[in-house]
Amino acid sequence: VVLMHSRGTSATMQTLTDYKYGVIEIRDELVRDVQKFLDAGVKPEQIILDPGVGFAKTADQNVELLRSLSEFKKLGYPLLVGTSRKSFIGKITGRETVDRLHGTLASVASAYLRGAQIFRVHDVKETIDFLKVFSEIEKELPAGSFK
Repeated sequence: VVLMHSRGTSATMQTLTDYKYGVIEIRDELVRDVQKFLDAGVKPEQIILDPGVGFAKTADQNVELLRSLSEFKKLGYPLLVGTSRKSFIGKITGRETVDRLHGTLASVASAYLRGAQIFRVHDVKETIDFLKVFSEIEKELPAGSFK
């Protein structure tokens, strides 16, 4: 079960972007959702969390959310992030939706480094290649392994 943070409906969510406590409030809303599913009999290992980038959040809030993924990772569930071609990337780069691959890959790298394990993307092949190379470079090597 993927539990994604959002507020309202697709028609109203962008009017519901006021958060008194920012990322902590978003995290706490997801925690309440998790508890509802656990109470309904869903096993913890069946839960994946998605902080809901682009859903009831401004562009600046989306960036802050990505910077703060560790708050969600601490909860102990696999973390899914969907940043592919999102409007916050367009705001930063000035690119149209179809030209946001590089911005998407930058956001995937950032999320990966902060513990995200699952990525929802449009450009699957490119993202897989990117993550293969990026994760290989980022691997921890034993001291003295370079010869």
